[in-house]
Amino acid sequence: MSDKTPILIPEDEAILRVIAVQLLQDAGFEVFEAGDGIEALEMLKANPQIALLVSDIKMPRMDGYSLVEAGLALRPDLKVLLMTGYAQSPPPQALKARDIPILRKPFNLEQLCTLAAEMTA
Repeated sequence: MSDKTPILIPEDEAILRVIAVQLLQDAGFEVFEAGDGIEALEMLKANPQIALLVSDIKMPRMDGYSLVEAGLALRPDLKVLLMTGYAQSPPPQALKARDIPILRKPFNLEQLCTLAAEMTA
């Protein structure tokens, strides 16, 4: 059994996903990755040990907001960090109430590692 904190990164931009996964693995996390929200939701269902969801907001098939709502319905204790490169519509009220942090792209990837470490400590 790994003592690394498991996190899930759904991100449709392959290059950014690969870089983020590598950096987070180097920072000591066990990283699951998905190309969209549907794939990510299946991973959440199959891997109940995932402690943090670091999701892009704008993705094909299921956006980050819908993914987070579905993920929290499955696992109310799931920690969530959102990422976006776009001026988004505000989060749905249920997510607003949870005060979920949002990283705006482009961001420093070290900042992602630091925030992930703080959120899973």
